Amino acid sequence: MKQLLKNVKVYDGTGAEPFPADILLEEDRIARIGGELDLPADTVLDLKGKSISSGFIDAHSHNDWFAIRKDPLPYFRPFLLQGITTFVTGNCGISEIGFEAGNPYTDKLGGGIFDFENTVGQFGTAAEYFRAVDRRMPCNMAVLAGHCSARAAAGGIENRPLTPDEEKRMLEILENALREGAAGISLGLMYQPGLYADVQELKKVAALCVKHNKPLTVHPRAESKVSMAYPQLFGRSHLLRAVDELEEIAKGTKLKLQYSHAIFVGRRTLKDKEELLKIFDRLRAEGVDVMFDIYNECLGVSVITVILPAWYQGMSREERQSPLTRLKLSVLVKATSLLLGFGFKDIQIAYIGPGQEKYEGKTVHQIAAEEGLSDLKAYLMLCEKSNFVGRVNMGPYSTPEIISAFEHDERCLYMTDAWVEDHGVQNPAVYDCYPKFLRDSLLGTGDTLPNTIRRMTGAVADRFMLPDRGYLKEGYYADLAVFDEAALRDGIPDQEKSFGIDQVFVNGRLVVSGDQLDEAALKTTGRSVPVFSAAQ
Repeated sequence: MKQLLKNVKVYDGTGAEPFPADILLEEDRIARIGGELDLPADTVLDLKGKSISSGFIDAHSHNDWFAIRKDPLPYFRPFLLQGITTFVTGNCGISEIGFEAGNPYTDKLGGGIFDFENTVGQFGTAAEYFRAVDRRMPCNMAVLAGHCSARAAAGGIENRPLTPDEEKRMLEILENALREGAAGISLGLMYQPGLYADVQELKKVAALCVKHNKPLTVHPRAESKVSMAYPQLFGRSHLLRAVDELEEIAKGTKLKLQYSHAIFVGRRTLKDKEELLKIFDRLRAEGVDVMFDIYNECLGVSVITVILPAWYQGMSREERQSPLTRLKLSVLVKATSLLLGFGFKDIQIAYIGPGQEKYEGKTVHQIAAEEGLSDLKAYLMLCEKSNFVGRVNMGPYSTPEIISAFEHDERCLYMTDAWVEDHGVQNPAVYDCYPKFLRDSLLGTGDTLPNTIRRMTGAVADRFMLPDRGYLKEGYYADLAVFDEAALRDGIPDQEKSFGIDQVFVNGRLVVSGDQLDEAALKTTGRSVPVFSAAQ
């Protein structure tokens, strides 16, 4: 099938200025790009001067867990409406791959966040995963091999070093995934069992990435001034201690180090931005290929127990009611809030549980006022009602000024780090994260529009070596996003919907027109994207 797209303004993904052209699609590829093409086609679509780029690539995603759902489309719908056609998944150490059939720890692989409920199966190797999802999902999918998943598969999730045999098995699992097309390895140093890995273990993991010339993406051990990762409450920021660890892992190597979601949790952490960048500068000067990624949000998603110490959660209900316990907890929570620079006004309830919908979308402080409770008592009530597994949206994780500065940094890639939840308030990045990046550019707070588009297309494809994607070039796959620059500039963000995206093509199929999706086509449009480096 041939489709001719007439009268488009082409952003090719290189960062070059746009140019007017026509584009001929033949089956799933871009056949020709040129001025006023007069070629036979089955379909001619006049786009009347609208802008077009490669479909956007989400550089940090967890949608590997949702591509294997029995009905994956609801989990991809809002991303498609943003113009996203391809995902780099398996981030934060928590990949769906990284084990073998019969492994007794598969129920532990999702880090307490993801699971195999309502899926078509479990696919432990990269090769199995790619076969399972190819042409059975809406969007294209590259996948990283998660260190947490491989470590759990090899040695469980206990707080202990791996035995030599377990470590050897873990490294074999990770290297086999790289050989089978995984786009890199991801670390999740805040999640079990990755948080139990020492520097020497992590250096061995990084060495695999160097050997295969693939990125190591890292959710660091801490992203705030103070955290549960380090016992010292004072002195060097925990976020910077975590980056010091990455410097030790990477120094003296040619590692492609991808620092995941450059955020600064709590107002007192925001000042760490400048030293973070100085460390990145030093690493690059030493030969480490360090980059980072951001979403266009100032808040983030976390569990409700984010400021609740583990010792309190481990107590019986009677012990938790003790006045001494409450006093100790009150002092600790207040100290943590002061050290971080956020409080109960900054914690919005996203989901508590069935029948608790009245709390959703409200801050803990608002709920306390409605219930006639202190903020702390309301918070503890919500923790109890959710059985300590509730979900919150909280901040600040960043500021508009930090986002703007990062948008001008050539080392920065764009992503959502979002997934669709079955219940409650969604992460706002699900809806309009990429249109907001485009809007920033058009309003002058972001980088130029060609550079902005590059950071969500060609630069991501280059970073993860995604073959024949990320650019509008002849011979490349026909993943396309058509957008209206005026509608993007004038759009109102944060309305739980996308804006400014007119049409989306995935592998040559027109799957989005306005807010309408071709649901029949989207059952088979998505392709696996295995990555094989020259080193392999």
